[in-house]
Amino acid sequence: MAKKKAAAANPGAALHAARTRQSLTLAELAGRTGLPVSTLSKLENGKMALTFDKLTRLAEGLGIDIAELFAKADQPPAGRYGGRRSIARKGEGYAIESQHYGHLYPAADLLNKSFVPIIADLHARTLDEFGPLIRHAGEEYAYVLEGTCELHTDLYAPTLLETGDSIYFDSGMGHAYLNAGDGPCRVLSVCSASESHVMETVSALEKPAEPARKRGGRRRGS
Repeated sequence: MAKKKAAAANPGAALHAARTRQSLTLAELAGRTGLPVSTLSKLENGKMALTFDKLTRLAEGLGIDIAELFAKADQPPAGRYGGRRSIARKGEGYAIESQHYGHLYPAADLLNKSFVPIIADLHARTLDEFGPLIRHAGEEYAYVLEGTCELHTDLYAPTLLETGDSIYFDSGMGHAYLNAGDGPCRVLSVCSASESHVMETVSALEKPAEPARKRGGRRRGS
């Protein structure tokens, strides 16, 4: 039997579906968001990338959670059901890329999740590159999939985590993940905060930065 390929999240189609459900014209949505009609048309047709700023303005203009713009267009509004599940094939999800990190959000089609899974590729190697420590409600679990990660917090000394290491912590504590090795570093992080809140928090990292500098290995510590 042929294997059916899972459909990837399509923000443009989800935007069109959300707008038509509210019987809004492109001009009316433009008035709510401040985005030109031509831009909205390109976004809906997949001819322009959706930046985090545009996602935020669209979600506010439509009065919906930002995560709904990652849902499949044919998915009904989220409800309270048992037995929920979401399958993400390799590389599927909603991606946000900056000079400091690359975030892939699997299970983007599942709304109102209790936990937010994130696959993070770490680019920043110093706190100067990373910027201010981030913090958000809830708790967080991180597992190093590849490379060496250095976790900084505002309450503990920096901790080196190698491939296969993991940590669970209160994410209300300021924290930053840095790439502490010479090669790539990838971390699976699971947060108990809402997806929109997590994305709003990490979006603060999107600022210009100097190119990442390599540095030598450091001794493990905690």
